Amino acid sequence: MDVEAPKDDDQRPAPPARGKAMHRFLVALNCGMLTLGTTGGPLLSRLYFSKGGHRKWLSAWLETGGWPLLLLPVAASYLSRRAHDPSAPVVLTPPRILLAAAGLGLATGADDFLYAYGLSFVPVSTSAILISTQLAFTVFFAFLIVRQRLTALSVNAVALLTVGAVVLGLHVSSDRPAGVTKGQYWLGFLLTLAAAALYGLVLPLIELTYKRAAGGGRVVTYALVMEMQLVMGFFATAFCTVGMIVNNDFQTENDPRRPFHLDPNNYWRRLSEPSL
Repeated sequence: MDVEAPKDDDQRPAPPARGKAMHRFLVALNCGMLTLGTTGGPLLSRLYFSKGGHRKWLSAWLETGGWPLLLLPVAASYLSRRAHDPSAPVVLTPPRILLAAAGLGLATGADDFLYAYGLSFVPVSTSAILISTQLAFTVFFAFLIVRQRLTALSVNAVALLTVGAVVLGLHVSSDRPAGVTKGQYWLGFLLTLAAAALYGLVLPLIELTYKRAAGGGRVVTYALVMEMQLVMGFFATAFCTVGMIVNNDFQTENDPRRPFHLDPNNYWRRLSEPSL
């Protein structure tokens, strides 16, 4: 998991079977966690808003609030390096790359807020289709930033997603949630689309940052990626934390329209009541 200088082909040892198994395990683990987050997260957020929740900053904060979990693989990588080399550095990522990761984290925090705000006014099905247009923006910005070659499959996917977004716009009143005005629905529609565009820009910038990190004979390893993701998650969460402080989101919600069993204040009232 270290950053090493590349070796010549005739001197490079063949990767052991154990290393291949660990690589496959890490890929499968990350794919599983990504699938769980991308499917369960929007459903829970929409359920929160449909049951009377209104804190967009809190919903945005939860999208990256689990960043401390990345300390585990980063710490494991450091301990592994120290076991082989007592003078191994604590951080593998160069400072300029960490600074770029911090900027990408702030952009991710802004994207989280746009997505949470949009999801508060549109159903999950509409939000999922709009967010999927991120592929179109990713292809466009990847072509401009990292000079990624366009293929027939990518162009076809972009065209289909664009048509899907247009069809949704033409049927704006058919899937509007209860209690949401037409103006709010359009606002959520546009903000979700803006979130897809912003994240479509962030992804090529992340790839560009990886390319810069691979300069000077280094290779991009799992440990370096985890360090960058840790910094991005921290700054994205910090961005949303500032928004929560400004919006007074740390105070207890007290909505008289909320059902009794969904009001957290009633939990504490029941605890304070004398038992019969």
